Amino acid sequence: MNFDFSEEQTMLRDSVARFVQDDYNFDTRRAIVASEEGISRQNWQTFAELGWLSVPFAEEHGGFGGGPVDLMVMMEEFGKGLVVEPYFATVVLFGGLLRAAGNEAQQAQYIPSIIDGSTLGAFAYLERQSRYEITDVATRAVADGDGYVLNGEKVAVANGANADVLIVSARSSGEQYDSRGISLFVVPADADGVERVSYRMMDGQVVANVVLKDVRVAADALLGELGGGFAAIERVTDEALVALGAEALGLMGQLNAKTLEYAKTREQFGVAIGSFQALQHRMVDTFMSYEQAKSMVYRAVCALENGDDDARRIVHAMKVMIEKSGQHIFEEAIQLHGGMGLTDELDIGHFAKRLMMINATLGDGDYHQAAFNALSYGGDASAEARISDAA
Repeated sequence: MNFDFSEEQTMLRDSVARFVQDDYNFDTRRAIVASEEGISRQNWQTFAELGWLSVPFAEEHGGFGGGPVDLMVMMEEFGKGLVVEPYFATVVLFGGLLRAAGNEAQQAQYIPSIIDGSTLGAFAYLERQSRYEITDVATRAVADGDGYVLNGEKVAVANGANADVLIVSARSSGEQYDSRGISLFVVPADADGVERVSYRMMDGQVVANVVLKDVRVAADALLGELGGGFAAIERVTDEALVALGAEALGLMGQLNAKTLEYAKTREQFGVAIGSFQALQHRMVDTFMSYEQAKSMVYRAVCALENGDDDARRIVHAMKVMIEKSGQHIFEEAIQLHGGMGLTDELDIGHFAKRLMMINATLGDGDYHQAAFNALSYGGDASAEARISDAA
């Protein structure tokens, strides 16, 4: 199979790589993370000017019309730079749901403002009791006149603190765990009844808990069909998981490169530690872990790009491999750097923390292993059983 990137994809990758190299060093990133918002609005506008925010959107809305491969090459470079700006939250999740479920009017209203950088978005789906089960939705949406009233709470909403607009999943019918009956609503973040409490995750990114108290939205706030939101969520989370896999790939590659360079310069007993055969074997093992993860990310991207019937199963397998390889690589990187690998002043620990957060986003390895088993062997994994019912 040909894995060569097109000329446009190569240019896109190189554009992000140059930005990271020239304008996003580790000290710059630390200053951004330490700021109140935890992101740089100036960088976000630069992303817009360079056309990065337009990549997955249709040309009719001013987009680039890119696919999973285009998104992959960008996310991998973002991973190499530990970029904290909310590309994943705004473009991949929020924008992805607009592409998947939005009508023409909704897409025309929001997508151009995402592309020009004037709108930051977030997808509020996770609840305190739901863990990784996206179908576990207790937030309620009740029809009221010509609109709806939303009540509930969403937690750990990526970019929830800075978002201008939220897409909220709420139950409009059915029981709490049903895949059917979940609806999506576009809610302005400053709407009456919306309360946000922001906090930082271990990787420095700012998230928010969002409480909805009698939040009234008009009928045109409904995204897609009433009660049919899960199909759109499922489609977008497949794309989002591959984007996270690509970001993780960038993180792992940097950890390996930095560890190798350190082993060449750090001396013990009068020689570089990289000359010790035992350490060479360990670094070869981490290289193998990286290559295994890369193969799975590429396989998942190709499956989505081609619309393969088993794409979802492959995405589950990719997430399992990303966690396994990522944990192996960051643990070895910290070990080989010694105690300084855990210090805040060295970037190694920050790469490790981001990998751990990726592992916990949209389901950890155990969750996706169970889902993979259910699709492959007819297991009884409750998550994938509900996914199959919805599909």
